[in-house]
Amino acid sequence: MGVVAGLVRSSFLVDAVYGESAREYGITHQQGQLLCVLMAQPYGMSELGGMLRLAKSSLTGLVDRTARRGLVRREPSPDDGRAVVIALTEAGAELADDFYTETCRRLYALTRCLGDTDRTRLAALLARVVSENEVPAVFTDTGAGEPSDSA
Repeated sequence: MGVVAGLVRSSFLVDAVYGESAREYGITHQQGQLLCVLMAQPYGMSELGGMLRLAKSSLTGLVDRTARRGLVRREPSPDDGRAVVIALTEAGAELADDFYTETCRRLYALTRCLGDTDRTRLAALLARVVSENEVPAVFTDTGAGEPSDSA
């Protein structure tokens, strides 16, 4: 399999796992992405639109639907009184943490066919691709879902 086919097929695999996890938590794929992004900090709408690659109207709808579920809230921006930032509610933070941890566990399990050396090599190669293409930190790297060194 070539690099392009490998990347495309891998993206389908990751997307399927992510979507399945989101459904089990009663959220949409995009709501899962929004919650994971907001785990790091609140963001303004422009920043969120860039990170999630959504048009303003699509992002507004996503935030509205997620806010109606009590998972996010709009707050005044500390930097600009005319703007708002989107932040997790307490319920949103709890759901985000659970969803994130379970999704990481499932994604890590995709590499069960690899040994530690290959897994480390894959992580390094992916890090280079992501870094070179300036991918936003949509999913942080906490090691969640990865077994400890003693496991």
